[in-house]
Order: sequence, then structure tokens, then C-alpha cells
Amino acid sequence: MLSIANLHLKDLYQSTFDFFSSPFFTTDDDASESESSFPLTPTDLSQQAARPEKESSSLRDQVDAASHCHSSCPCRSFGPSVAASTLYSMRREHDATKSDLARSQAELSRWEERCKSLEKALKETRDLLKLRDLEIQVLKKDREKNPPERQLRERASMYIDRRRSRDVVHHRSNSNQSQLSQQIRLSADWSDIRDETLCNRRRNVSDPCPDNMSTVSEEERAQARSSETFLNKIDLWSGAQVIQAVQDLNSEILQFAASATELCTFSKQRSNTAKVNQASSEVATRLGDPLSRLLTTRDHSQDPMLVQLALQGCISYCVSRALSSFCIGYQSKANITLTQIYAHMSQSEPQPTSSRWRALTHKHIHELHPELTDYAINEMTETIFRWSLDIFLISGSTNPQPNPASRENFRGRFGSQVKRISKAACRLAQVTKEEIMSANFEVIAADSGQPFDGQEMMDAFEDYGSSNGVVLCTTELGLRCSTRRATSDAPLSEENIERRILVRPKVVLESVVEVIDPR
Repeated sequence: MLSIANLHLKDLYQSTFDFFSSPFFTTDDDASESESSFPLTPTDLSQQAARPEKESSSLRDQVDAASHCHSSCPCRSFGPSVAASTLYSMRREHDATKSDLARSQAELSRWEERCKSLEKALKETRDLLKLRDLEIQVLKKDREKNPPERQLRERASMYIDRRRSRDVVHHRSNSNQSQLSQQIRLSADWSDIRDETLCNRRRNVSDPCPDNMSTVSEEERAQARSSETFLNKIDLWSGAQVIQAVQDLNSEILQFAASATELCTFSKQRSNTAKVNQASSEVATRLGDPLSRLLTTRDHSQDPMLVQLALQGCISYCVSRALSSFCIGYQSKANITLTQIYAHMSQSEPQPTSSRWRALTHKHIHELHPELTDYAINEMTETIFRWSLDIFLISGSTNPQPNPASRENFRGRFGSQVKRISKAACRLAQVTKEEIMSANFEVIAADSGQPFDGQEMMDAFEDYGSSNGVVLCTTELGLRCSTRRATSDAPLSEENIERRILVRPKVVLESVVEVIDPR
């Protein structure tokens, strides 16, 4: 049999608690001591068996204390819950990130599809624009080859040739010529007329007077060609564009008058020299005695408003007088004659006839005199400067002074601005004389001393008081349109002309003195 010392059995404990409290149930720290106590000898076993109950109770206390410490440790009590909450928050953040990523991917795919659709639409738009540009180029080329006016001439020529051929057929029986209007209205099949003309030419081979026939035919052809130009009623400018041109011209006049008056200085004392008296007489001839007297007698050193208004009236009068002539810059006697001819023609002839005659005459005058436009611009510029300096002279201006050097400085300062006014006026004259066939546009201004009529003119200071007195001057030009009413049963006369005021001229009345100086 094996000895107890060799088996290392410890059966001397009275209970299970004693066994777990014994040195055999130790921690890792006491492992070395446990290992050092083996093998046990019989003497050791006897000593352990003889341990008193007091030591056993102390061991129970130590175990209780260790258990209490183990249960109260925060690492063991709260560790699992904290880790679980941390894991839950991380998992929730992970799910939110995944959902955001999925949403972003869906958004990205949607924007990619929209980008593709926009690119497709842009490509289609570019293709349409290219196609439109090609069509425009083709239309431009066709128009250059065959413009509208040429088409009208060809159409008129075709109609006239038809009638001329029919007249040739009936010439042997009746040599009376038809009027131009009947030649244009009559129409027939061109192929039939052409065949008929060929047959008649064969018949006329045996005619004893072929030369006479040829002469009459050439005369008719010449008359037809000369009348082709009267068929064109195309307006290159609309009424709204003409109104805008008049308003732009008024703006240029206002800007020059305001800037020139602001630059000048005026004195209370006036010199009564022969030059001043002559200038005052000339201003009275242009703008009337009342305004000339106000400019000469009033003090403009504090408020030169009246001088500015007189300057606007002076330039407006110059421009309106130039535009009332048949051709700006042309000889005065010839202008008077052409104006009378056109006035008589507009009352006795249809609107297209008189308008076309006016346009052709004005155009050929400029073709015969290519320098006429530049001459008219320079003459109008010089006239505006001369009349403006006369107004400054009688108003007591000290800058510019009456001496030539000061006047030249004034011309150099405002030369380009006044030339713009002259160019705008000449361009407006060309538009109203050559480029509008359906009506007759006239630039109008109210005469000095004329009674005020609210239907035909506008008071420049109507917002500041009642409109009293006669007209002193016109500060802004107006526009009037005259059109011949087509009436087949009534004879052509002055009563058949319809006149409409599109822009009322703006005037200054005698009541302006109360507005400027309420004393």
C-alpha cells in the first residue's frame, strides 16, 4: 500500500469550507509557496491537523472580505454595461453612415442622369442653332442674289410685259394707250400672252409700218420701267423707331444746353455795345422779342435756368428749320422749288407716288453731290455755335467772353457734342425723306408768340403751375405723321390727308418767369 505522504492526501478537514480555505486553494501569487510545500511529511500533516479553531475562523473572515471586495469592484460591476453601450452607439453610427452613403450614392446617380439629359438637350440646341445659322446664311445669299425690291420690280415688269404684249396685239385696230394703273392691274397667263405675242409678230411681218410699231413698243417699255420704282412701298424704319430718333435728338440738345450753361459764368452788369445790340436783334428774330428781352434784362448770375431754356429753344429752332427744307444743305432756291413741287404732288397724287418721287429726288441729289452731307453737318454745327454764343453774349456771360480766343475755346470744348446733334439731324432727314414710303414724317416746333394749345404742344413746366401766356420757345422737338387716305370715289385733295401728332413739342410759356422767380 501507498503511504499517505506519497499520495499527498488531505483528508483532515472537517468541512468543504475548510478545504477551500486551506493553502491548497490559493491564487497564482501563492503558487510558489504551494509548490515549495510539496512533498509534505507526516510531521507537517500532523501540525496542520492540530491547528486550532481560531485560525479557521480567521480564514473565513479573509474569504468574506475578499468576496466583498470582488463584488464591490467598479470594474466588474460597470464594465460590461459600459462596453455594451459603447458597442451599441458605434453600431448605430455605423448604420447612420451606411444610410447616408446609400442616400449620397442615389443622389449622385440622379444628378448624373440629369447631367446626361442636359448634355443631350444642349447638343440638340447646338444642332438647331447650327441649322438655323445655315438657313440664315442661305437666306442672306438668296436675298443678295434676288433682293425684295428686285423681286417687286420683276413682278411689276412681268405684269407690265403682259399688258404690253396685249397692247401690241390690239395696236393695229386701236392705238390708244392704257394708263399705268390699268397696265399693272391687268393680268393674264404669261404663257398664253407669250404665244399670242409670237403669233402677232408673225402676222405683223407683212405690216407696212413695222418701224412705227417698234417705236411705240420701245416708248411703252421705257414708261413701264420708269414706273417700276413707284411700286415699292416697303418702309425700312417703323414709326416707333422714328419717334425714338426724335427723342434721342432732344436728349442730345438738352445735354449740350445744360453742360454749356453750367460751364459759363454770368455778370449782373451788361455792356451796351453795338455787338450786343446786334446779337439781341438776331436773337429776337429767331426766338421772339419777349424771350430776347428777358435774356437781356434779367440777372442770370444766380440761376441761369432761363439761359439754358433759351439755348434749347435756339438749337431746336435751328434743327426744325433745317429739317423743314427738302434737302439739308442744298441750294436755297432749289430747296424752295422742290418743297413746293412735293407739297403739290402730295395733295394731288397717291401716297406711294409722291413718297417715291420724294425718295428718288432726295437720293439722286446726294448722288450728284456726294459732299453735301458733310457740308450740311458742318454748316449746322457752325450755325448752332454762332447762335449759342449770341445768347450767351446778351445774357451777360463772362465765360466765354466776346473775344475770338474765348469763343474758339468754347468751340473746342463742345465741338464733338454739337457735331453729334448735327449728324443726328441729318440722319433723321435721310430716314424721313428716303426710307419711309407709307407716310410723311415731319419734325415740328411751335413758333414763338403762338397761343398755347394743349392738343398740339406740351408745357415744359405744367407740373409747377398753370399754363399761361404765349409760347416763348420750343425746348423739345415734336413729330407729326401725314398719310393720304385712299378713297376711290372722292377726288384727291387736302381734305383726304390724315395728320397725327405722334410726339407733341415741349414749349416754354411766359408763365415760366413766375416759376423761376416767384417774386
